[in-house]
Amino acid sequence: MKYIFVSLILVFPACNPSAEEVTVYTSVDQIFSEPVLKDFERETGIKVKAVYDTEETKSTGVMNRLIAEKDNPQCDVFWSGDPIRNGVLQSKGITEPYQSEQTKQIPEYFKEPDNQWIGFSARARVLIYNKNLIAPDSLPESIFDFTRPRFKGKFAVANPLFGTTTFHMAAIFTALGDEKAKAWMNALKENGVVIAASNGDVKKRVMNGELAFGLTDTDDAFEAKKESDEVDYIFLDQQERGIGTLIMPNAVSLIKNAPHDENGKKLINYLLSRETEAKLAVSCAQMPLIKGTEIPGVPSLDNIKAMKIDYKQTSEKLEGIQPWLKAWIEE
Repeated sequence: MKYIFVSLILVFPACNPSAEEVTVYTSVDQIFSEPVLKDFERETGIKVKAVYDTEETKSTGVMNRLIAEKDNPQCDVFWSGDPIRNGVLQSKGITEPYQSEQTKQIPEYFKEPDNQWIGFSARARVLIYNKNLIAPDSLPESIFDFTRPRFKGKFAVANPLFGTTTFHMAAIFTALGDEKAKAWMNALKENGVVIAASNGDVKKRVMNGELAFGLTDTDDAFEAKKESDEVDYIFLDQQERGIGTLIMPNAVSLIKNAPHDENGKKLINYLLSRETEAKLAVSCAQMPLIKGTEIPGVPSLDNIKAMKIDYKQTSEKLEGIQPWLKAWIEE
């Protein structure tokens, strides 16, 4: 009898120290995003490698890094403070769709139709003002009131080449058309608008009494109110015929060919949770998008007249107006 011996070779997976990690690039302020990422790390055991934008290059730095890395992705998840940069990355084939039970909790308006990005925890553009320099009944009611002579040299906007101000300007250009939007921005300059380095810089200048008011986001305004009794904020363009205020959800995308895509999906699911929205509401007054997640003291989207925008068109407009905005800044 012939015996046939079969050798069994047991193959064990190679030890890969990076298997239980995830890399996230984020434009959200580190003071607010890092605690959430640390909680994820502690609760899942997955190590988070985070790359944060600076305040001055908000949303632009990590976006450009993702574009440069397109053919050799180093990142798994992009967590942006607004969806417009996610739209730019989508147009360049850098993101990929992701849908889970968590993504289904988010209202359709606040996510890309194919789930290339999913929104959560929104901020809004607001007017922050110094109560010692301007009375509440003397405030502008609309962004278009900023061009009135009585406000000359008394207000600020952040550099429109960066951060949420870029998103806001792209939304205005989309809503008004290029000609009217350029005329409005030129009128701002003629009326002495101060171009601040960032939304945080707008907040600081208003708080210290250098300026009467300025445009910023609800998280900066919320922090200012905690720091000083001399400042407050209002939502603009809430009249019946007003264009409404810009609502800016955070947006999260899975990067195409991500090195740790399964861990990336776990992180996305964690961000798209009621618990994360509650944390961001408490830490920086971000407004939850998941119904039933209400936090005392945080404005409800149900009570705010929102600007109607098409995120895809606005994303395309953002890229198209960059040269003009740069020239506007430098004039």
